[in-house]
Amino acid sequence: MRHVLIEYDGAAAAGVVDGDTIVLEEGSRLEATAVRRWLPPVVPTNIVATHLTYLPRATEYAMAQLPQEPSYFLKPPSSLSAHGAPVYRPRGCRFLNYEGEIAVVIGERCSGASLDDALSYVRGYTIANDWGVHDFRHADRGSMLRVKGQDGFCPLGPALVDASDVDPDDLRLRTYVNDEVVQEGHTGTDLMFSFAYQLADVSRLITLEPGDVLLTGTPAHSRPVEPGQVVDVEIEGIGRLSSPVVELDRDLEPVGEQPQVTAATLHVALAIPEDEAEHEAAAWRAATGDAGRAG
Repeated sequence: MRHVLIEYDGAAAAGVVDGDTIVLEEGSRLEATAVRRWLPPVVPTNIVATHLTYLPRATEYAMAQLPQEPSYFLKPPSSLSAHGAPVYRPRGCRFLNYEGEIAVVIGERCSGASLDDALSYVRGYTIANDWGVHDFRHADRGSMLRVKGQDGFCPLGPALVDASDVDPDDLRLRTYVNDEVVQEGHTGTDLMFSFAYQLADVSRLITLEPGDVLLTGTPAHSRPVEPGQVVDVEIEGIGRLSSPVVELDRDLEPVGEQPQVTAATLHVALAIPEDEAEHEAAAWRAATGDAGRAG
């Protein structure tokens, strides 16, 4: 079953998808094309995101050694957004990257789950785009707060599909920019760490509550996009999440760390190998007149 949350008659309304129609809990039916505003299908207290999990993405980075274990970061609840909502690129930034992902949604309190029973805590699966603006890679000592935690940088939806209707080891993910495929991955052939492994790993020390979300990583070819473009993430059997890209309509206040093009920016945003990225960053700063910083 596919569960949705929409705005209807000025209030949030839950429903299920029946073909091209949404059936609301109170009995009303409306065409999906008539929905004026989609809401996130869940409202998590924790959004845990996994770094490199897809082998082609790790290979793309030309890493000296592949990750032996997953690593994680948090996105704040204020980054939550929904299908159709715009994603804003801050003024002065150039490297706003999409990352199409499969989101695992927790159904019951999960603490100390074993690898064998980790998926029994899952309520369902939805689609995510783990947006990041890599002009802030130098900030926050690696926590990724301003890279991945900005308002609206975690759209989810449009539907949450019951775990019983999904085979997590047989999901194909595609990301599109203006309807052209830019990312593709398969959970059965490309993942280095399964969803069960990630859940068991996180829940060893962090309790996941019902509604919490685990973002499970992105395939290769995450790249920057420009205002005016539209990014869609599609997962077979789950749906398609759409995000128009818009320029933020205000300047950032001149306090704190400012956007800069660094070696880390180019390594992550463009998959330039680390041993080449510093030279490329220096060339970029020289060409653009951006003082930037090294490293």
